[in-house]
Amino acid sequence: MVESAARRFARISTAERPTDSRIMMRRAIVLGASMAGLMAARVLSDHAEEVLVIERDDSEESAQPRPGVPQGTQVHALLPAGQAQLDRWFPGFTAESVAAGAIDPPPTAVESFVNGSLRPATPRESIGQALVSTRPFLESHVRRRTLAIGNIKLIHGRADGLDFTGDRATAVRYQPTGAATGELVTESADLIVDATGRSSRLSDWLGAAGWPQPPMKRMPIKLNYATALFKRDPKVCDVYVSIAQTQPSSGKVARMGGVLSVEDDRWLVLVAGYDDDRPSRDFEEFQTRCRQDFPPAFGQIAEHGELLGDVITYHQADSRRRDYDQLERFPAGLIVAGDAVASFNPIYGQGMTSATLHASCLSSYLRSNPSLDEPAREYFEQVRVVVDAAWQVSTFADLALPHVNGPFPRGYRLVKWFSGLIVAASQRDAQVNEKFSRVTTMLDHPNSLSSPRTLLRALRLALLPRMASR
Repeated sequence: MVESAARRFARISTAERPTDSRIMMRRAIVLGASMAGLMAARVLSDHAEEVLVIERDDSEESAQPRPGVPQGTQVHALLPAGQAQLDRWFPGFTAESVAAGAIDPPPTAVESFVNGSLRPATPRESIGQALVSTRPFLESHVRRRTLAIGNIKLIHGRADGLDFTGDRATAVRYQPTGAATGELVTESADLIVDATGRSSRLSDWLGAAGWPQPPMKRMPIKLNYATALFKRDPKVCDVYVSIAQTQPSSGKVARMGGVLSVEDDRWLVLVAGYDDDRPSRDFEEFQTRCRQDFPPAFGQIAEHGELLGDVITYHQADSRRRDYDQLERFPAGLIVAGDAVASFNPIYGQGMTSATLHASCLSSYLRSNPSLDEPAREYFEQVRVVVDAAWQVSTFADLALPHVNGPFPRGYRLVKWFSGLIVAASQRDAQVNEKFSRVTTMLDHPNSLSSPRTLLRALRLALLPRMASR
């Protein structure tokens, strides 16, 4: 029997810790110490005598944004599914992070608005404990736990290419930090992981070596961010987390905003627009947007809170995915993870969580006793399930934006109707909202919403509004 996408996703995203580890290679090399790279290194440490992580940024333990992550100063969300994976691979991670300053917001101090209406709260027992922090804080703790593992070593340098022998990738070329231009070091490996992010050059390296290049899909979202840090003060506002979205179907300009309480008694406040709606670095404009376009907490903090530093902007032109699973030929000994596979509209917070799930795909693949002399097709098929789940949630929402003109997937009109029905029901009904929230937090696959019971409940709510509270 063919395993459904929802069942496969549930198996990948399990929080149960593996107990069957065996060494199957001498050396693995990971390119990039991003969340995806660190998580891959953690999984590989169970199966390799030595794991080398090659990272171009030379900060190891710092909780400051890395030069290679220009969006590191912006709001980042670790979804509950990602948090479960971090606790899976680093036991006690959540408790340690909270003890170090990450925020576990009280459920009563978390609010979410759609088109100005407050959504029903999702029970904590359904989606688990929250963990809110800045991205640098979170990455620094993952880096510390990863590098504490005895067979993992971090090397600072810039990856320059791969060597291929026959039908497999066999080595990495890199320029060590501080070395003269063109001075390269070659390290052999039994398995190589590309976790170098959206700007991955792997496709070019494959093409130069005569291998097929993966097809890439792009969706031009034209997202514009502006973020500011404030000193958290309960006298100004008692909200820990506030998320607000204005959808284009409301007749208003599509916008998104977030208030997050983060470590060191601070608020991280974000306002976002699309296309020509570009928040600037001007603080007075930032205050005006917070006051006029978002719920009261935004204006209270922006106008009465203590600003820490400057307003920082960021632009992302598109969502993109590289479908390595569609290649008929691919070298053995090579894996791709994180944003190097797919990066989504960051509004939905799927990036870091997807990276943790890719690591679990890698674990499942390595524990299936594969031949490392064959392409890792089973790994890429599992990653496809994770990418499809995130892509479906984010891109179907993005396709409703006026400036986004595709690409439209097959059956888009039907799925749009179905999705709209579920979203509308989730804003009025706690039961549907709980199921919807488990999908948007990547705990469940989107196909789980297509159960007859959920669909019939959503239809009833649409047809009989007076029964919405039953």
